[in-house]
Amino acid sequence: MFTGIIETVACVKTISQDGGNVHFIINTHFANELKIDQSICHNGVCLTVVELFPDAYRVTAIAETLSKTNLGLLKEGSSVNLERAIRLGDRLDGHIVQGHVDGTATCVSISEADGSFLFKFKHDHPDFETVPKGSITVDGVSLTVVESGKGFFSVAIIPFTFAHTTFHKYEVGTVVNIEFDVIGKYIKNLMKPYL
Repeated sequence: MFTGIIETVACVKTISQDGGNVHFIINTHFANELKIDQSICHNGVCLTVVELFPDAYRVTAIAETLSKTNLGLLKEGSSVNLERAIRLGDRLDGHIVQGHVDGTATCVSISEADGSFLFKFKHDHPDFETVPKGSITVDGVSLTVVESGKGFFSVAIIPFTFAHTTFHKYEVGTVVNIEFDVIGKYIKNLMKPYL
């Protein structure tokens, strides 16, 4: 379980193919604090640490994960948002994030808005919707939806988040991972028989 509060932006050191799987070695300052089998959120995708190095660690993404996320678009040298799993008793500063990405969205516009940045994304996920002032996770970042409609949403990014996540690298056409609000998804499933 995660909160969507990014701990650091890390660099993809190496990428290697292994059948349908892809191994990523990620450089990060907290590699020496990790353990094998630990869960880490990478651009919103929960992956398991399988090997440790002095300043890096290795995770593996299976073909299904690669097909439903933007991890297959990463290159050596790419930046990724990282968050370690929440500890019981910690403050929940973002919202409940599972690290189970629902799919991808594409950035269609970026504009400045009185000191912040407004990003608009389009997606093709008819089973999921956002609601204004609801929660959405974009590349692992917990955000509040500003504008919401069928197949699109927008989010406002404060300068701190812009500078300390991969948002400052986005441009029109950038593909991001999205995880819709888990509470909203459960409510929608519970309501299906009554709609």
